[in-house]
Amino acid sequence: MFRFDLQHVDGDARRGVFQTPRGDVQTPGFMPVGTVGTVKGLTIDQVAATGADMILGNTYHLRLRPGHETVARLGGLHAMCGWSGPILTDSGGFQVFSLGALNKVTEKAATFRSHLDGAVIELTPEHSIEIQQALGSDVMMVLDHVIALPAEKSKVEDALARSIRWAKRCRDVADRPEQAVFAIVQGGLDPELRRQCAVELASMSFEGYAVGGLSVGETPEEMYATSAVTTRYLPAEKPRYLMGVGTPRDLLENIARGIDLFDCVMPTRNGRNALAFTDEGPLKLRNAVHREDIRPLMEGCPCLACRHSRGYLRHLFNAGEMLGPILLSHHNLMYYGRLMSQAREAIQRGGFAEFAVGKLKGWGFQRV
Repeated sequence: MFRFDLQHVDGDARRGVFQTPRGDVQTPGFMPVGTVGTVKGLTIDQVAATGADMILGNTYHLRLRPGHETVARLGGLHAMCGWSGPILTDSGGFQVFSLGALNKVTEKAATFRSHLDGAVIELTPEHSIEIQQALGSDVMMVLDHVIALPAEKSKVEDALARSIRWAKRCRDVADRPEQAVFAIVQGGLDPELRRQCAVELASMSFEGYAVGGLSVGETPEEMYATSAVTTRYLPAEKPRYLMGVGTPRDLLENIARGIDLFDCVMPTRNGRNALAFTDEGPLKLRNAVHREDIRPLMEGCPCLACRHSRGYLRHLFNAGEMLGPILLSHHNLMYYGRLMSQAREAIQRGGFAEFAVGKLKGWGFQRV
């Protein structure tokens, strides 16, 4: 039911299609984050117009509200939110990490207090899969143990070993062929630990593999190096997903290292805070320089925001109008979607390196 068709390779950059029962996902691809069943501020039609093939939901947040049983009674996550394409659900592992002092991790489970009402929640690998099956996502992520970086090697080794054991427990209870399961490679910034984890998880024949435990305090260069060493040991015939990343620069640098799928709240979160991504770098719309600027954010951009002037967009934010965050969120997601489409075309024609250098130069970076 799930298949990854690797169509072209340009260096380590890959052009492929991840085939799912609910439709094809073109790769490299970016998944907008719809944490609680909505990509903040946008309708489903607006999200689809950005070029997204697959969106992301979150196990932890949907378990809290409206509750996975409620989602199931509403027909599942697809029916509830109106998205007919594939949906990937994160397992909740990163949210357990982000709660910090509120959590306790043992071999059995992660126990933590809800950020909403303080209720005690126990999340085992089995319960994470149970929730995701109730949600009805197309791709379920295994529960993993995420830690902050930098960290002592002993702590990284402990989290890695637990993540492997938890991945097996998730694999053992996932019994619905219409729902794929992706494993998550941990190992901090240690190349040998990343290799060990990737090799062991690859032997378990998951439908896809994620690079986890990054964008948690390391430098961009450390992230890129870790991504490169990890993909080296993952099956070429399975999709590779870098979780929670990132900036446009991060996307191109990691595509160059063999990553196929990405997700991140950055386009919408920045959009809600008056920052727009462009080929010349980010624009901060609250700055006075945009007050009487009649230009759109980007010439030729088909997004909703670029029908208006920079001056008008700035006015919306300064006036506290909700339209401003909506328009910039749409622009940023469309910018990410177009960047992925351009990357796919560049890989297909064998010109990804040149394409990446040109984009990075416009943003003020050089290739790492």
